[in-house]
Amino acid sequence: HSRNDALVPKARIVTLGRRLRMPVQNTQGTSRREPMTRPRKSARSTLPFISIPTPPSASKMLERLLLAGLAVLVSMSLVAVAHADEEDTGVDDDFESEVIDMTPDDAVGFSMRNVVAPVRSIFQGGLGYWYSERAIEIDTTPSGGFVDLFYVRRNFQKRFEQAQAPVTVILPPRVKTGPRDALVVRAFQEGYRQQTVTVPVASRESELVINLEPLPNTLSAVSHRYFGGRSTLVFLTTESPTFRVQEKGSGFNLILSETAQTSEAAGAIAGISSPMIEQATSRQVGEDFMVSVSFVDDLEVDLRSRLDRDAARDLFAFSLDVLPSQGRGESVAAAQAALARITSDDVSGCRLAFDTALRESLDRGALSRALTPKGAFTDPYMRAAMRRLGEVSANDGQVEFDGGLVYRPTVPIELEVSLSQAAEARGYLALLRAFVRELEASEYRRETLRSLIAPELDSLSFGEVVEKAFAKERECAESR
Repeated sequence: HSRNDALVPKARIVTLGRRLRMPVQNTQGTSRREPMTRPRKSARSTLPFISIPTPPSASKMLERLLLAGLAVLVSMSLVAVAHADEEDTGVDDDFESEVIDMTPDDAVGFSMRNVVAPVRSIFQGGLGYWYSERAIEIDTTPSGGFVDLFYVRRNFQKRFEQAQAPVTVILPPRVKTGPRDALVVRAFQEGYRQQTVTVPVASRESELVINLEPLPNTLSAVSHRYFGGRSTLVFLTTESPTFRVQEKGSGFNLILSETAQTSEAAGAIAGISSPMIEQATSRQVGEDFMVSVSFVDDLEVDLRSRLDRDAARDLFAFSLDVLPSQGRGESVAAAQAALARITSDDVSGCRLAFDTALRESLDRGALSRALTPKGAFTDPYMRAAMRRLGEVSANDGQVEFDGGLVYRPTVPIELEVSLSQAAEARGYLALLRAFVRELEASEYRRETLRSLIAPELDSLSFGEVVEKAFAKERECAESR
């Protein structure tokens, strides 16, 4: 090689498929060839050929484990369902309360709940928690309330039943329900507020007691007064009433909101009868109390209402006046004529025996409330009757009272005093009986007399009192 060869850059000549050997310059300036040979192949093994599989990845192993676990859970769920079908529901056949099955006709579809239920049952007390029917005992306080039962799934009603507490409700197994399945219980009883309770079907509730709260208002008593072609219905409540009147073709409906009735009030309403009112009925409609009144022969009337306060009994008096649309002047003229026909014979002799027996049999406080003027339409008639008692009195216009007091009702100032003590006036009840006899038809006379002197007393009790008074009058007549 020449000296200029050292200045030529070394180059590598490459051909397809093989490498050429190129001279390499050593440090001493002499050249040598280094063969570029392939690595020596190892000796071929004489052992038999063994194929070693490649290990699967972690994701594939996890997938296989999940599939195997899913198969096990499905098998366990099928076994659990078959086992639960043989188990008892836990409801005693001898239980005294009514038993109602609230299981819907259609069940929820198969879901992950069915898959994981066998495993979860291990931690929730066994397979029965998920696969057995269960029961809820429902009662109210006070007991005996009525309940409306609704099975609701996803805000849709699947089943509805009605019962009277106590009642036992059968629910489907939890595994056959959805997460939003619920039992809605609406409880109510006369005189109490309505209560609604929602129980998730998947809950652990086995007993439900619903405490009912009393209504804020109570109808303590009802009185009816009729005289001279007019009627008044008086409703005594513990609180100021909220009411509405619905007029109908042959009568009206009176609704007292959130008001409970008493047995005495219901009995008094059932006994209402007069030449104007054919029938009166009452019933509790949920939290409201409704009175339905029917008139005679489609009578046309005007209704007027007013609210007073009975301070002596701490009650509110709601009055509903029933006035005929026509013929009011004729009724007043007929009453005046009937009063003029009363004589001294009607308030003397054995008539006083009737008067005394009747006053002694009636409650003195109730009698005083009935006869004392208080703004009712009967006040002018009662005032005129007291004045007439003085006019026909055999004691020179004087009327005797219990305790020896004597007043002259023909004198205006003494008339007011006499009216304030009308329950103690001798002969006054006998005169009112004669007044009714001269004015009303025979079939309505007793009821009209009751409405004047004992409007808060039911018809049956008043009839017994009147019969005793008539018996005393007959004994007096027979003794003479």
